[in-house]
Amino acid sequence: MSKQWASATEAIHGIVRDGAVVAVGGFGLSGNPTDLIEALRDTGARDLTIVSNNMGVDGKGLGLLLENRQVAKVIASYVGENRLFAEQYLSGALEVEFAPQGTLAERLRAGGAGIAGFYTKTGVGTPVAEGKPHAEFDGETYVLERGIRADVSLVHAWRADAEGNLVYRLAARNFNPLVATASHLTIAEAEEVVDGWLDPDTVVTPGIYVQRLVTATPRVKEIEQRTTRPRDTAA
Repeated sequence: MSKQWASATEAIHGIVRDGAVVAVGGFGLSGNPTDLIEALRDTGARDLTIVSNNMGVDGKGLGLLLENRQVAKVIASYVGENRLFAEQYLSGALEVEFAPQGTLAERLRAGGAGIAGFYTKTGVGTPVAEGKPHAEFDGETYVLERGIRADVSLVHAWRADAEGNLVYRLAARNFNPLVATASHLTIAEAEEVVDGWLDPDTVVTPGIYVQRLVTATPRVKEIEQRTTRPRDTAA
């Protein structure tokens, strides 16, 4: 049975229920599975827990789900670029579980590897360690962090083949490979689905992790922040 679906809407239909935990790749607006995020918004599923490095920006990326009031909880490492995210958190409308960025990455990796939890020194003595078990190893204090296993993962790739083998491009690789492994069902969008097979030596995410695949809609790549300087005057 083919893993390829005609559209993101069809691929996600009937998959995400109210209250589901959804892991989403991307960093800022780089590597966001934008078609799949829009399709998730259009399902109307509510009370979602979103696991992602951050929640995009206002009106873009995962910010679309916040605008639609579909998110009850976020597990993330950063909130600074989304005003609505901050407002909902500060007002108590949105529960946020902060995780140091490296810890979040390792929690996703652990979930994908079947590891229930791990000890790390990161966060010890700070609010992110409050209420979590601690242990001492070699005279140092560590905090227990749980692996993350989502119900559904949404990822964006540069290239894919029909079996769902994935390759990412440059910075858009970010959290996508970790997210792809950390759920019971992974849906991938790829900018290009090649004929035949990808070179095995280039594959980052093996197709065994991917259950559904769509071709991404061509679109302008959004830039989260643009910093410029005056052009030097020609001599």
